[in-house]
Amino acid sequence: MTTSSRQAKLAAIVSLIISVIFFVITILIGKWSGFVSVYSESFVLLGSALIWLVLLIQFHQRTLAEQEKLDMSALAGEHRTDKIFQQKGEQAQLFAVAQKRLAMLEKWFLPIFSFLIAAYQAAIGLYLLRGVSDSNPAIGKQPLLCAVCMIAVAFVSFLMSRYATGMSRQAEWKPLRAGGSFLFGSAILSFALAIALALVQFKIITVIRVIDYLIPILLIILGVENLLNVIFDIYRPRLTGQYSRSAFDSRLLGLVNEPGEILHTATGAIDYQFGFKVSQTWFYKLLEKAVVPLFFFGAITLYLLSCVIVINPNEQGVVEHFGNPKDAKGNVWLVGPGIHFKRPWPVDIVQIYPTSDIKELQIGYVPKTDPKTGQIIREPLLWGKDHYKEEYNLLVASRLGAEKNSQGAVPVSLLKANIPVHYCVKDIYAFLYNHDNPQKRLEDICYRELARFAASSTIEVDDEVALQTSLLGAGRAQAKQVLTQNIQAAADKAGLGIEIVFVGLQGIHPPTQVAADYEKVIGAIQKKRGIILMAEGYRNRALSTLAGSVDGASDLYVLASDYQKAKQGNNRQQTDEIAGRLDKAFGQADGDIFCMLREAQGYRFEKATIARATGERFDSQVKAYRAAPEIYKRQQRLIALEETLRPIRKYVIVADPNDSETFIVDLKEKLTPSLYDIGGVQESSSQ
Repeated sequence: MTTSSRQAKLAAIVSLIISVIFFVITILIGKWSGFVSVYSESFVLLGSALIWLVLLIQFHQRTLAEQEKLDMSALAGEHRTDKIFQQKGEQAQLFAVAQKRLAMLEKWFLPIFSFLIAAYQAAIGLYLLRGVSDSNPAIGKQPLLCAVCMIAVAFVSFLMSRYATGMSRQAEWKPLRAGGSFLFGSAILSFALAIALALVQFKIITVIRVIDYLIPILLIILGVENLLNVIFDIYRPRLTGQYSRSAFDSRLLGLVNEPGEILHTATGAIDYQFGFKVSQTWFYKLLEKAVVPLFFFGAITLYLLSCVIVINPNEQGVVEHFGNPKDAKGNVWLVGPGIHFKRPWPVDIVQIYPTSDIKELQIGYVPKTDPKTGQIIREPLLWGKDHYKEEYNLLVASRLGAEKNSQGAVPVSLLKANIPVHYCVKDIYAFLYNHDNPQKRLEDICYRELARFAASSTIEVDDEVALQTSLLGAGRAQAKQVLTQNIQAAADKAGLGIEIVFVGLQGIHPPTQVAADYEKVIGAIQKKRGIILMAEGYRNRALSTLAGSVDGASDLYVLASDYQKAKQGNNRQQTDEIAGRLDKAFGQADGDIFCMLREAQGYRFEKATIARATGERFDSQVKAYRAAPEIYKRQQRLIALEETLRPIRKYVIVADPNDSETFIVDLKEKLTPSLYDIGGVQESSSQ
C-alpha cells in the first residue's frame, strides 16, 4: 500500500461520532416534537453509524496490516542473514497475522455485516411504515426549531459526505464511498425535512406527509438492494489486486452521490460494445462540448413554458402579478378552461382551483378511513352502533321546562350530529383571497349555525307546531332547508364565495347508550300519534257519511251553533234568517242527511196523498148514499160479507124441513183424501 489507511481510519472515527451524536439528537427531538419524519430520520443516521463502524474496523485492520508489512520489511533489512525472513511462499505467510485477519475480515465479515445492515434497514422501514398512518404532523411542537436542527444535521452531514467521497477517489480508500454515499443521502433527507418542517409552520403539511412515507420506503428499498448485493457477491468473480465493492455500498445512493460516474460507466460500456474507443470520436467530443449548451437550452425552454397556462374544464384560475391578483385599476384577471398565456414565473403566477368539483365537509364527526387506500369507510347508520371514528355531541332544547322536572335536570337533550355538507366555489377570487383558510372558515360557520339551530329546535314530540322544528321527527325536511339557508347566508356574509349544494341530516341520532330507551319513547309517541290519527279518521269518516264531507259537516255545525245562540238571545229576525240558511244548507247536504230528508219528504208525500184520496172517496160515498140509500147499504153489506168471508170455507146445505136427511155439498177442493177414497185405492190396488 502506497497510501496510509490512518487518514481513512480517522475519517471513519469522526463520521461515526457525528452519526451517533446526530442519531441521539434526532430521536430525542422526534419524540419531543411528535414529528414522525424526524423520528424516522434518526434511524437513517443510526444506519449510517453502523456503516461507519464497519469501515472503522476495516481500516483499523488495514492499518495493522500496513504496519505489519513495514515491520517485516524492516526486520528483513536488518537481518539479512536470518533465514527465517528470507523464506518464500507459505513459510513467510505464517508470520503475516494482521494480513490474514484483513483477508478474513473482507471475505467473511463484510458480507455477514452487509446482510445484517440489509435486515436492519428492511425491518426498520417496515416498522416505521406501519406507524405513519396514525401520525398527525399538524399537532407537532415547534416545527421551526426542529427545522433549524435538521439544517444543522444536513450541513454537517453534507460536509463529511463530500470529504469522505473525495477521499474515496484514492484506490486504497474506496470503501469510504459507502459511508459517504449513505451520509450524503442522510443530508438530503435532513434538508428536505427542514423545508417540510418550515412549511408546517404555515399550515402546509403535504410535503411532510410525503416525507413520512418516503423515509420508510427508502429504507426498505436500500435493504432489498443490499440483500441482493450480498447474493450477487457470492457468484461474482474476484480478481487478485482489484477492488471488490462492499455489498452495503449502495449503488442507488452512489448515483446520487457521484452522478459523474454514470457518464464514465456509460462511456466504458459503449467502448466495450463497439470494440473501439467511441469516446475518442469527433461526434462524442462534439456531444460532450454541446452538453452544457443543450442543458441551458432545455432549461430556458422549460422556463418559457411557465408562460403557458392550461386550465382543465372543471377549473378556474387567478393570475397574480408579482403576488397581487389585481391590477392598477382593481380588476382581477380570471382565466377559464383552455390554454392561456402570461408573463414568465415569478412575474406572473396563476392560482388554479377546481371550482366545478363538489367538496365535502364532515360536520360533527370524524369518518373512518381505510389505512391502505385512505378512502372513507361508510357503514349503515344504525342508532345503536358507533359508525364513525369520532362523533360530537349536540345540545338540543327539551320540551319540558325545569319547573316540570322533579329531579332538577337541565332542560336539554344530547344528540349525535353527523352532517355532511357539500359545496362548490362560485367566486374563486373571494374563496382564495378573502380568507387564509376558507375551508376552516366554512367549517366554523357550519358548526356555529348548527349549534344555533339545535338550540332553538327539539327532538321527537307530539304536537304539530314542534314537529316543524324537530330534528328527529317530521320537521327534518324543514330543518334541512332552514339550516341550508342559514349556512349559505353566513357564508355570503363572510365573503367565502361558495355555494351550499347539500346539507344532510340523515346522520342525527341519540347517543348509543340511550338509543334503545329512546326508541321505546319514539314507539310510544308514534303509537299515540297513530291512535289520534285513527280517531281523526273515524271522525272524518263519520262526518263524511253524515254530511257528505267534513267541511260540509263543519258548516252545518257552525250554523246550528249560531241558531242556538240566536234562539237563546230571543233575536227573532236573526233566528229566522239563520233558520233559512240552515234549511238551505240541510237541503244541499249529502250523505245520511240527504237520505233522511228524502225519506221524510217521501213519507210526507205518501201520507198527504193517501189522506187526500181517502177524503175524496168518502165524499163520493156520501153522494152515492144520498142518491140510493137502500141500494148503497145492501151493496156495502155484500162488500163487507165478501171481504169477511173470503178466507173462510163455505158449505151449502140443501134440506127440506120435513126430511130427516141432509145433503152437504162442499164446493171447494178437498184438502185431504177421505177414508172412502183411501179404501177404494186399496181395493184397486188389491185387484
